[in-house]
Amino acid sequence: MVDIKLDIHTHTLVSGHAFCTLNEMIEEARKHDLTLFGVAEHGPAIPGTCPVVYFRNLHVVPRQYGEMRLLLGAELNIIDYEGNVDITDSHVLDCMDHVIAGLHSLCYTDGTWEQNTSALMGAIENPHIHIISHPCDGTASDFDLEAVVLAAKRTGTLLELNSSSLNPTRNKTLAHPMFVKMLHLCKQHDTPIILGSDAHHTASIADYRYALPLLEETLFPDELIINDKPQLFLQTIGK
Repeated sequence: MVDIKLDIHTHTLVSGHAFCTLNEMIEEARKHDLTLFGVAEHGPAIPGTCPVVYFRNLHVVPRQYGEMRLLLGAELNIIDYEGNVDITDSHVLDCMDHVIAGLHSLCYTDGTWEQNTSALMGAIENPHIHIISHPCDGTASDFDLEAVVLAAKRTGTLLELNSSSLNPTRNKTLAHPMFVKMLHLCKQHDTPIILGSDAHHTASIADYRYALPLLEETLFPDELIINDKPQLFLQTIGK
């Protein structure tokens, strides 16, 4: 069982469809004895989320809360088959502690095998992006997963095993088989992964109940899981 020390994919009500404030999320995260806690608000292509100027002002928020360090960043949206995302201004991206990018059906249309592969590969090659969120949740129904795993290893980009995507209430029927395939390929190629809660409420912070069984199912090695290695994570994202 992984000794969870970080959860860096969460959202506050600023994202437009989450339900708790930043202070509420921080207070709850501290109860989980996390070393690193991250909030990554949705990029501007998601309806109702914050404007770009919000990310320019992240410096005003304290980053240390007792023994817990706070990371503030964004979950950007991959918006086309070249892997472009919805914030490209390097000055804005440099204001963020960490940058996640993912496919969301509100911003991305499922394409062909080649198009979906190109979209994910383009984001992985982006030096500003540290994590690809829920690549196997079915938003892209088919792509060259092995090529994505190998590219992630080469670039040091983390692939996320998203627990929320596996929640049966989400009805993402492709998520389980695709994530299992991802884990087998990551194990085969020694590619690290990160677990993501994708919490949109305090109740889901550091809640990996749907992800952990897949680690057991695939006999996934602990050394390739980043969530108990906060210093390694900081090194990986260049902090």
